[in-house]
Amino acid sequence: MERKTKHDLRSAATRERLITVARTLFEQRGFAAVGTEEIVHTAGVTRGALYHQFRDKAELFGAVVEAIETEIVAEVTAALTEPAADPVAGLLRGARVFLSACADPGIDRVLLRDAPAALGPTRWQELNERYGLGLIQTAVRSLVDAGALTPQPAAPLARLLLGALNEAARYVAASDDPGTATDECVQALGRMLDGLRS
Repeated sequence: MERKTKHDLRSAATRERLITVARTLFEQRGFAAVGTEEIVHTAGVTRGALYHQFRDKAELFGAVVEAIETEIVAEVTAALTEPAADPVAGLLRGARVFLSACADPGIDRVLLRDAPAALGPTRWQELNERYGLGLIQTAVRSLVDAGALTPQPAAPLARLLLGALNEAARYVAASDDPGTATDECVQALGRMLDGLRS
């Protein structure tokens, strides 16, 4: 096991501080409205420290997106693994957790509005697949293996569900009543999955 030096620990702390500060600022005002000068000033670090950790503001933004995605995936995973009499219920709980997270105005701004443009379509798709697709594909495979869904390849269904959930997230985030919109979307997803039951 590699031992961390004091320099390594300081560097990691600086990186984490930059991500935390940038996340707050990006969630409040959006990617375009926040400059690197404000980030370093608020974080209490030098511009050199920022560029030692990140190539540019877009790379820092990508780290913020990954931090948010990691948190959401942990919450969704917990929901998916709760015991339930109906195996499909876990997937619906996971969908509800994801949609509820996206109803948060800061997460909506970063993940749904700014990330596709700020990161570019290729990087955005890569992150979307890394954090969402694998989780959904595993859930679908488990449902098929448990006999809850008709036998089918998991990959295409997972992609369809990911697309549906991303659109549902935009619908929920734009709604005047995100709680009701989340309920509607989870119910619609449940009806879709009912059509795929064994």
